[in-house]
Amino acid sequence: MEHGPFAGIVWRVAWATRNPLAGSTAGGRWHPPNDFEALYTSLEQFGAMAEVYSHLSKAPVFSSSHVKICRLGVSTERTLAFADIAALGPLGVKPDEFQKGAYARTREVGSAARFLDYDALLVPSARWPCANLVLFLDRLKDRDAVTVKESFDVNWPAWRESMAARRTVPS
Repeated sequence: MEHGPFAGIVWRVAWATRNPLAGSTAGGRWHPPNDFEALYTSLEQFGAMAEVYSHLSKAPVFSSSHVKICRLGVSTERTLAFADIAALGPLGVKPDEFQKGAYARTREVGSAARFLDYDALLVPSARWPCANLVLFLDRLKDRDAVTVKESFDVNWPAWRESMAARRTVPS
């Protein structure tokens, strides 16, 4: 499997009251709940927004809480990279389950990667045609491996309008 360092810009949407560099232990597509801390980011701004929008839009009432989009600088040493969903096939990740949010197998892949001392996964987004970078915060060797370059408010109504005009509102 392809692996190596990653250095570049990624995007993350975070609640305005939360540190955008704080990971989550709640669990996600690539890490089990209460196992380890992961920071989910996207290589594209709209990719990060599409991921969060998807979660917020499933609630009975769309949250009006203040969120920010943050541009982060990231540097890793051992990132395990998967070019697309097909590259995950040999590990038992099925495209239809991936799109539907079935997390069991992807969580196992993330746990195994962290166990093998990878510091991040570069994986396809399920919500936008781009890649996401999932950082295993306890595996990063450098405390300054992730830095906030800038952040600004998210205007969800304006974003939804721009997506509707492009006919690409994520599910």
